[in-house]
Amino acid sequence: MTDGTASLPWQVIRQDDNGNRYRVGRYATRDEAQRIADALVARGREQLYRVEPVGQ
Repeated sequence: MTDGTASLPWQVIRQDDNGNRYRVGRYATRDEAQRIADALVARGREQLYRVEPVGQ
């Protein structure tokens, strides 16, 4: 694959109160993506953050 999904297959998605979804970033491992999502929540960001595979 040359589209980057092989090297960065995990993403953090932020969902707002209206259901709009925004990609925060793409990451090499699920653990790395989860650490980013956890850090955003710990900073008091009051949005929903999800870790999911790219393309889901």
